[in-house]
Amino acid sequence: MGGMADQIFMLESGRRLGVSSHGNPLADDVVVFCHPAPGSGVFDPDPTVSERSDAHIIAIDRPGYGSSDPLPAGEWPTVTRAAEDIAEYIRRRANAGMAIGNNSERTVSVVGWSAGGRVALALAARHPSLVKRLAVIGTPAPNDEVEWIPKPLANESARLARLPAQEAIERLTDAFAHQAAAAGVSENSPPPLAMLGVRDVDDRVLGAPGLRDRLEQMLADAVRQGSIGQVTDLLAYTAHPWGFEVSNVAVETLLVYGRADEIGQAHGEWYADRMPNATLDAVDGVGHLVVYPAWKRVLEFLTFGQEGPAL
Repeated sequence: MGGMADQIFMLESGRRLGVSSHGNPLADDVVVFCHPAPGSGVFDPDPTVSERSDAHIIAIDRPGYGSSDPLPAGEWPTVTRAAEDIAEYIRRRANAGMAIGNNSERTVSVVGWSAGGRVALALAARHPSLVKRLAVIGTPAPNDEVEWIPKPLANESARLARLPAQEAIERLTDAFAHQAAAAGVSENSPPPLAMLGVRDVDDRVLGAPGLRDRLEQMLADAVRQGSIGQVTDLLAYTAHPWGFEVSNVAVETLLVYGRADEIGQAHGEWYADRMPNATLDAVDGVGHLVVYPAWKRVLEFLTFGQEGPAL
């Protein structure tokens, strides 16, 4: 069974966001965690590490995932929309005097795993006054810069990009439904771990206590509303430009990639070459689940608990 967000936050537009809290609720530093695709904010990479850290971790479900409402009908999904949701959450909580951590400052550190890294980057690029440090874990570069999306999918995304938003959403939703039917499962069946980029090389990491259960719980939560969250994410990062320049991310950034990941070091190098304050670290013997072994190091970096890029 999937978990659910422990809070609901209402945006000024009336759209609801699911918000989950992890880590140390008494910590001085707030860390916003942007989940993968498919995914939701119920996932904590390593609860033991999180609870021992100096981080109050906030994770927000992107539109259509978990407890967050889908985007309004006819709105084109974008990477920046998810980032703007986070920015509104941070600013409104701070302006209302509702602490999101013990720290009275209105700044947070941000980490994004896989697809969530794009959202974290967008937040840092568009709202530099809100973000004090950034970590990006296993996030693909734009496909036209470092090709990784299969050509048939890339071609289909290009076709969908020429359609009105609602038509593109409906066509891709139908495609997900057909795939589920062909596999003999319902649209609300949890996606397999392979959808997260988990491969055989990650078997050792996947054997860590509770990790598989936490991933499966997240995947179940991701599809509680059907495939709309996945559809929204897929269109957001394949059909149109992301809506921000990576070179505008000036904050100190840690880029973490598994050496055995199909989304490998070339993607991290692309970001590192364009970001003025980014450090790239590649972790041996792990693929896309690098988020688990790297989690302690990432939280230390984001909370200024340890200087320097030693993984």
